[in-house]
Amino acid sequence: MEDLLVSSWCKDRAVPETYIFPPEQRPGKLIDVPVGNNIPVVDLGVHDQTQIIQQIFEASQHFGFFQVINHGVPNHLMDDAMSVFKEFHAMSGKDKTIECSKDPNKSCSVYTGSQNYAKEKFHLWRDGLLHHCNPQEKYIQFWPEKPTRYREVVGLYTTEVRKLGFRILEFISQGLGISPGHFSSGLAENPRLLVNHYPPCPDPSLTLGQGKHRDPSIINILLQSEVYGLQVFKDEEWIGVKPIPYAFVVNIGYILQIISNGKLKGAEHRVVTNSNLARTTASFFINPLDETIIEPAKTLVDARNPALYRSLLYKNFIIKYVAASGNTQALEEALSSSTE
Repeated sequence: MEDLLVSSWCKDRAVPETYIFPPEQRPGKLIDVPVGNNIPVVDLGVHDQTQIIQQIFEASQHFGFFQVINHGVPNHLMDDAMSVFKEFHAMSGKDKTIECSKDPNKSCSVYTGSQNYAKEKFHLWRDGLLHHCNPQEKYIQFWPEKPTRYREVVGLYTTEVRKLGFRILEFISQGLGISPGHFSSGLAENPRLLVNHYPPCPDPSLTLGQGKHRDPSIINILLQSEVYGLQVFKDEEWIGVKPIPYAFVVNIGYILQIISNGKLKGAEHRVVTNSNLARTTASFFINPLDETIIEPAKTLVDARNPALYRSLLYKNFIIKYVAASGNTQALEEALSSSTE
């Protein structure tokens, strides 16, 4: 694996043919995509809770994306976490592979492209570190020991971001009018941390760090670096998400789209690369347990509002999600209640 990691071979090389996307999927020149100031920014520090609920709900309906500020996660902890994430990806490919090979059940792994690298038609310009976070006392023993502060810093960081996640889900629950405890069961008990690293790319117009997709999660809480790269697809065009210091980007995942019975939209997004700068990000995905039933919330379904999606186990949802290979229409058809 260490020889396949993009960061192991990308310097002083042209973009390999297996990384060049078809013309219709290429991002083109970055100048062609506006970096939007219109992605909603929600201040979680205001006293008016009703205002927060309304802003989050409207952003989740219309964008599927928003940024949060004054969220309670200390700035120094965000800095420390980003520092160890960058240190990890700066290590040799061999060391990264060793550090992520301690659990025979592969709760911690490092990979390149996607987890389906061997079957990809086109490879993604990224390396990823992925590991489970809950229960922390079970999984932390399999996290990287290098950099030396990784477990200490990331343990604190994921604890704080998980608290933030539950707070955001509580606001979303109130906006939807469902039970505040709706997400306190197995729906949110399987969080994972994905630390992506996008090395400098000699020609960003040809390839992608991530292709157009929706996340197979409830929500994702993203720590961006200062380097731009995230783009959201809205109204048939791409909009760049401007990095805001010490903000988190929150996006609605496909699972929340199902639970809300289509009231909230899982946002399609992608990641572009940069010719001069490396970009490192950390996604905290709030996911259900494998055996959890995924279905529209009962209080959102009645004779006038029938269920749009069938009930299924999360592990079976993932099978359909992977089979669809990013084809949104195919996934919608596979999950539609009308196909039962």
